[in-house]
Amino acid sequence: MRSSRFGHVMLALFGAIAWTGLYALAAGPGGWVGSGGWSDGFAHPFGGIDHVAAMIAVGLWAAQNGRCAVWLLPGFFAVLMTLGAALALAGVDLPGSADGIALSVAVLGVLLAVAARPPLAVGAAVVGLFGLVHGYAHGAEMPESATPVLYALGFLCATGVLQLAGVALGIAAESRIGQRLLPIGAAAIAGIGVTLMLAL
Repeated sequence: MRSSRFGHVMLALFGAIAWTGLYALAAGPGGWVGSGGWSDGFAHPFGGIDHVAAMIAVGLWAAQNGRCAVWLLPGFFAVLMTLGAALALAGVDLPGSADGIALSVAVLGVLLAVAARPPLAVGAAVVGLFGLVHGYAHGAEMPESATPVLYALGFLCATGVLQLAGVALGIAAESRIGQRLLPIGAAAIAGIGVTLMLAL
């Protein structure tokens, strides 16, 4: 069990380092962070508490479910998020997307609070649906001057960073102190979602 936990921590750290390295290379001389919308895409998820809370919550819930869920749930979220952005860029109308984003934060907070462990396919469907509406928002708010591919790479990298942070927090939550703090964090995430829903 300890070796499995250690492996998860090391993989999460490796992923975080890889994303940081990618950003550093892109930001250097001749890099493409500042061109074509990459920086806009990377910054977009950090610009709203709804995106930040949801993406960290996906990582937390994935770690809580363990094993394949640690990578499958965040990955499925990212894939459907890309599809949602493509729908927005194609001019497809997705009614209720703002409500869906707020609902995603509230639901993920509740799932964390009750330590829900549904079948993997059900969990993937849930995070996939939420990824779709978050991606739609990213695509709908893309600057006109941005290159769609670079913009998408930007928000995918940011999503990876936030989800890895959630995974790391989820692994840390297995400690005694973490087990006490996790319900508080889950309640805070759910509260953010409810507040967002009431503000719509």
